[in-house]
Amino acid sequence: MSNNEIVPGFDDEKDDSLKIRLQKVETDAKGLVIYLTGYIDTYNSNSFQKRIAKAVDTGFTRLIFNCNGLNYVSSTGIGSFTAFLKTLKPRGGDIVLLEIQPKVYEVFQLLGFSQFFNIKDSFDDAIEFFNKGNVQKTSELFPKIFKCPICSKKLKATKAGRFRCSECKTILAIDNNGQVFLG
Repeated sequence: MSNNEIVPGFDDEKDDSLKIRLQKVETDAKGLVIYLTGYIDTYNSNSFQKRIAKAVDTGFTRLIFNCNGLNYVSSTGIGSFTAFLKTLKPRGGDIVLLEIQPKVYEVFQLLGFSQFFNIKDSFDDAIEFFNKGNVQKTSELFPKIFKCPICSKKLKATKAGRFRCSECKTILAIDNNGQVFLG
């Protein structure tokens, strides 16, 4: 099945620096595996975001990004993944990153984003994550202590919501699942 058969118009805006192949998750109508090959940087991240937005607009809200073929991600590329989270969370969706290459994972860690994303080792782990509904009882999560992704200051959230880092003034958000992201 071609990308355009899964998501109409998906391949209208291709970029040779980032090849994307789509595969539906057979056991989940809202699940989509996105195989990435190449790199994501300032020059192709806008195209990447537009293409994934088409998939989300088609109704796919549980996205599994297979990053095995991804050999570089800039901070702008990581910003793209953050944008997907901000789009999907209100729709009850989420993303999982699979098979991240060590040098790409290092960028996520250096920028403090490895804690924001659901990073799994296998497709089965990703499916299990979505099947469990990835929800914990709020009372078990809060108060939550974590580091600011920008300045690494230790912060404490007593409940879900938006707030500002006391050190660097970055606006952060924490959802009912205890997941922190740029607000």
